Amino acid sequence: MARLRHETILIVGASSGIGAQVARDVAGHGNRLVIVARRAGELAAVAADVRAAGSPCLDIVADALDPAAAAAVVARAVAEFGAVDVALLNVGQGPDMSMAEVDVADVARVMSVNYDVTVNYLVPLIAQLRRQGGGLIAQTNSLAGLMGIPRQGPYSAAKAAVRTLIDAARVELSPEGIRFTSLYPGFVATARVSTDGLPKPFQISEKQAARHVVRALRREPADAAFPWPTATLVRLLRVLPARVSDVLLRKLAR
Repeated sequence: MARLRHETILIVGASSGIGAQVARDVAGHGNRLVIVARRAGELAAVAADVRAAGSPCLDIVADALDPAAAAAVVARAVAEFGAVDVALLNVGQGPDMSMAEVDVADVARVMSVNYDVTVNYLVPLIAQLRRQGGGLIAQTNSLAGLMGIPRQGPYSAAKAAVRTLIDAARVELSPEGIRFTSLYPGFVATARVSTDGLPKPFQISEKQAARHVVRALRREPADAAFPWPTATLVRLLRVLPARVSDVLLRKLAR
């Protein structure tokens, strides 16, 4: 179990939103942080907050879509701090997409920014954690990854693919001390989604979401879904007959 004390913590997607808030929340306590994102200015601001809280912080500007860049991030983290104890892969996005209007390129792009970016970090992290004898990999999925959500079909599909991959890795790599936690947030009030037009029942703040994430990093459940009203609604929709859940989903989408 991760104590989140005196550990090296890698956070991918840390320039804003949940990733940035988690970085601030775990700073101090003897932790060493490696934070990664594409936006240099925003990332530097988060790094400054982390250092002010007492943690050494390596901030790396990198594009998660580039597998070589992702592998280089893991290598730099190890060169700087000797190991990666906890990794949070907080990458991806879910734009509003109607299946009546998308083209093939739209769907492929959503798959890239949700599935490919996770794989680009997952593979080198697994290799590193095998060398060092274990560690925790947490991945920010979505409650949309548990079922097909109207207006988010490509996103739901991409997150479902990540969920399946992580589940398989958990079983395979447990004997080597590599642990996995999949995080399933509902709607979170980040700047990126504030104007996307999607209905957002039971939306929570970035700070609330980060508290759920940090709790999960400490406890290491296989799956952590939050907040409970949205998670309960999704669980209910998954067990209802399709003719009933389809009607409810159409109403929620409107």
